[in-house]
Amino acid sequence: MDWWQALILGLVQGLTEFLPVSSSGHLIIFQHLTGTDVNPDSFLGFTVLVHFATVCSTLVVFWAAIWKLLKGLFRFRYNDETDYVAKILVSMIPVMVVGLFFKDAVEDLFGEGLIVVGCCLLITALLLWLSDLFGSRKGAKEHRNGISFAQAFTVGIGQACAVAPGLSRSGTTIATGLLTGVRRDVMAQFSFLMVLVPIVGEQLLSVLKSLHGGDPLFGPEVSALSLALGFVAAFLSGLFACRAMVALVRRAKLYWFSIYCVLAAVLCLFL
Repeated sequence: MDWWQALILGLVQGLTEFLPVSSSGHLIIFQHLTGTDVNPDSFLGFTVLVHFATVCSTLVVFWAAIWKLLKGLFRFRYNDETDYVAKILVSMIPVMVVGLFFKDAVEDLFGEGLIVVGCCLLITALLLWLSDLFGSRKGAKEHRNGISFAQAFTVGIGQACAVAPGLSRSGTTIATGLLTGVRRDVMAQFSFLMVLVPIVGEQLLSVLKSLHGGDPLFGPEVSALSLALGFVAAFLSGLFACRAMVALVRRAKLYWFSIYCVLAAVLCLFL
């Protein structure tokens, strides 16, 4: 992996992580377009790293909300903040199940090429179109923090399914939330905060596995310069995309992204 390839892939990750168009799918597309020739394990390690960079972007953008949640949580009583954190934890259950029992199957999907990405992008397009067509603009006011535990778990199922390359995590979770009646403004924040712990956990597990004699995180074809450029590019572009997506979810029609996903899927199937 050359430095310029890492830079492009980092920018792609940062710009597409928060948009409902699948960052993992776009990384695979641009891996082919840039001719990035690395083994699947090294590319997966690079993918985890740039995903962690966008988590750092999320922490910066939502720092005030995260700090408020932490302060409320450590008052050690059941308040709005404790309720919100509990619902985030519930939303993490499905993806934890996938991570514990189906990790190898998920990793194999990343080696299946653009056919899988194209098919998953079509599913993403369908979900976005349905959420605009049938998604609630009103509901969930009766639920504390605008979302119920059942809705949080359902959104978590969407996140667990979105581990497949091409199935957008933000698109799937936002669409699932809207289809179950969660308001747009609630989902704009919940969708981005619910991913923090799973991605940080995945990063830590990968590091621990490497330190305890497992396979190295990155092969020799991925240099330290490439890793650094990929991380910085993903972090900076992620800052922009995260702020933009929060505003878009609250105001814009998601079917425009649905059209884009269809076009990207067609590109995948032809490539």
